[in-house]
Amino acid sequence: MTTPLRLLQLEDNPIDADLILATLTEGGISCAPRRVESRDAFVAALKEGRIDMILADYSLPGFDGIRALELARKLCPDVPFIFVSATLGEELAIDTMHRGATDYILKQRLGRLVPSVQRTLRELHNRAERKRAEEALRQSEKQLRQAQKMEAVGRLAGGLAHDFNNLLTVIMGHSQVLLNDMGPGHPLRSKIEEMQKAGDRAAALIRQLLTFSRKQPSDPKVLSLNPVITNVETMLRRLIGEDIELALRVSQENLRVKADPAQLEQIVMNLVVNARDAMPKGGKLIIETASANLGRTPVYHLSPLPPGAYVRLSVSDTGGGMPPEVQAHIFEPFFTTKEEGKGTGLGLSTVFGIVTQSGGGLDVTSTIGQGTRFDVYLPSVTAEFEKAAGQDSTQQSMRGHETILLVEDDSAVRELVRDELRKLGYRVFEAKNGLEACLVGTQHLGGLQLLLTDVVMPGMSGTELAQHLRVIKPDLKLLFISGYTDDVGIGAGDPSSAYLQKPFTPEALAKTIRDLLDLTPANTTRANRQPETIQQPSQDNRS
Repeated sequence: MTTPLRLLQLEDNPIDADLILATLTEGGISCAPRRVESRDAFVAALKEGRIDMILADYSLPGFDGIRALELARKLCPDVPFIFVSATLGEELAIDTMHRGATDYILKQRLGRLVPSVQRTLRELHNRAERKRAEEALRQSEKQLRQAQKMEAVGRLAGGLAHDFNNLLTVIMGHSQVLLNDMGPGHPLRSKIEEMQKAGDRAAALIRQLLTFSRKQPSDPKVLSLNPVITNVETMLRRLIGEDIELALRVSQENLRVKADPAQLEQIVMNLVVNARDAMPKGGKLIIETASANLGRTPVYHLSPLPPGAYVRLSVSDTGGGMPPEVQAHIFEPFFTTKEEGKGTGLGLSTVFGIVTQSGGGLDVTSTIGQGTRFDVYLPSVTAEFEKAAGQDSTQQSMRGHETILLVEDDSAVRELVRDELRKLGYRVFEAKNGLEACLVGTQHLGGLQLLLTDVVMPGMSGTELAQHLRVIKPDLKLLFISGYTDDVGIGAGDPSSAYLQKPFTPEALAKTIRDLLDLTPANTTRANRQPETIQQPSQDNRS
């Protein structure tokens, strides 16, 4: 024993009690004993707790072992109970075992006491290890179910994102076209701007859906956490309303993390909205930042966090708090306690997805009637801040005269892109799928400078089409577009190819095309030497 055995002795004979303790000590069992003689003292000791084992005589003045055993099983059901008595017959001893006693030892045969206690302690240890293993298994099963839910929603989200991104490309594209054609004072301009803002919000909702399902690619940068908080303070005050007091308590330290700045803002916004909804009659909302040295993994995580330096972001409110049964589900997709139409159940799921994707974890503390506190932990970094790419001070012309083969199976997207490119002076041939593009491209390949193609199309994918045309024309430049976020990175490593994620505006498309076409021959040497092997996207039953 590394620590003394906390022993409760129910024994009215001090000489017998000392003899029992001496026997245990000689057997190598160190004890911290507490002896009681009456029922009241025995019950008080049981209620006080801090007992590892009970050794009880069977016959005591005004009290007997059977009643003592019943009390022990009721108040301390997991504590071993061993009878040590001189008056216990065989039939009575067997009866006590049926009632829950661990063992019985005759005082005339104390030689059995040490082996019995040692065996009982081993069983206790094994039982505790088994309980820990079962709890670990339950936690693993819980995390597996959560991961399966995220994966299922992720697959659904990927398909939805593709269709919505095509629709949003058309909506936002035509909105921008109309705004470009309207003067500042046009009576319909504000309505078109609202339509474009709605498109931006829809795109943000798709990104939110993909973020918590871990399908949204992030762009992590080394940045300071405090400016992220202070930059959105004005927006947060408008968001929570005048009946909620907002207090910012940012650390004086330069807290550096590596994360996507947009996703960090989303964490703050979602936690603040959650806190606001918890205080319908007003209250106080506190946002804090601080450094933290973690020696444990936060309660809510996907993978265990290594101990070390972390940055803590805390958002606490004075709302009604959450009962344990609600807190157990708060990070599950689509779980919400709000009224129908007032909550999607995506807010905290998104927070969980972003935090765990960034290598962090969360703790949640909630007390009914007092409020809730969310503590977000992200790994602290010491690397230098990443410099933003310099802005070109000269106005780049978006116009061109080159020949482009446009391949897109969504007719609305294809027509929008075709019309905008022709406005800029490009010569555009179009096809609605890969097979048709092979025929069109072969006929005009000599004068073709750029293949602009969707990635996922029925029959032949955009990457397969690019490889076929590159065999005939190795210097053909490639621009891949896609509504699937899984396709991000297609063509990476090929200096004469680029990728553009839907939804995009005509300006973004025009700039990407111009940058790609303006590449100097020195930058495309490898593409001229041999046809580039294009990374194939995972189809995943996409169409």
